[in-house]
Amino acid sequence: MRFLVALSLVIMWMGCLANTLLAGEKVPMGLPEVPVPADNPQTPEKIILGKKLFMDKRFSADGTVSCSTCHSPEKAFTDGLPIAKGIKGSEGTRNSPTVINAVYYKTQFWDGRAASLEEQARGPFLNPVEHGLKNFEPIIKVIKSDSEYPSMFLKAFGSKDVTIEQVVKAIASFERTIISGDSPFDKYLYGGQKDAMSEAAIRGLDIFRTKGRCQDCHPIGQTSAIFTDNKYHNLGVGFSLIGPDLFTIVEKVKKAKESGQALDDEILSSRKISELGRFAVTLDLQDIGRFKTPTLRNVAVTGPYMHDGSIETLEEVIELYDQG
Repeated sequence: MRFLVALSLVIMWMGCLANTLLAGEKVPMGLPEVPVPADNPQTPEKIILGKKLFMDKRFSADGTVSCSTCHSPEKAFTDGLPIAKGIKGSEGTRNSPTVINAVYYKTQFWDGRAASLEEQARGPFLNPVEHGLKNFEPIIKVIKSDSEYPSMFLKAFGSKDVTIEQVVKAIASFERTIISGDSPFDKYLYGGQKDAMSEAAIRGLDIFRTKGRCQDCHPIGQTSAIFTDNKYHNLGVGFSLIGPDLFTIVEKVKKAKESGQALDDEILSSRKISELGRFAVTLDLQDIGRFKTPTLRNVAVTGPYMHDGSIETLEEVIELYDQG
């Protein structure tokens, strides 16, 4: 029991309130430089525009859902629910991961089906379970008829022509500012402040890096720590749901993917297909049930946990791993 308590304490000390990193500002202690694509450089105008777009509920079929519905700043950019809900209370199949430090993921979504923040920002608009739009035209229409958006787009992109590419670039630019570092953990390990963490948390850190083997998937570097290996793992969570029908489900997904069918809708509407994890992206049998390693930054306030939100507390998560 002391093992579990110490480990949960150090994990809680790895978080702090999310920082909003403005263009050109230095990253907080404990974080690497923020990766920015060459075709979407950070600018203050684009970041401000992206924040407004992120909060706008008019970009949904019934005017009730924005990006911030599932990624609320008041809830550490999550929704606090086991499974995300979209328009008309529609329930998806997966837990809403925090946007905090998502910029450090090499791929987005639990199964990594989006290669960038820009690509990720585009998907939910057209998903029937999330924003529920049939196409992007309603978004462009709202923007062009708004009293503020046209001038904001002109400042951000230097053009009066509004495109969905600009919309997702602005949202991604805002999301790249949502980072979290400079925590008690960072001050202790990287800042040399030996009193920054409690003795119990320090014992937990030792377990985390040695006996607990937590660092295998949530690595701590010499100068920074994003606490994810950016890989995919099968923990067995939720896998029993598809066990009896595994062969049938696998064949269905393979045929759909090989015919060119997009699987985003199926992943968020079919619980069994959702549980295939990374396989739905790669069609590699070894990827069945594998999901991306989430960051541990701010993990104390981003529960419930796992891709299906099936675990409520950090103590329960650690007990799962302790059972092997």
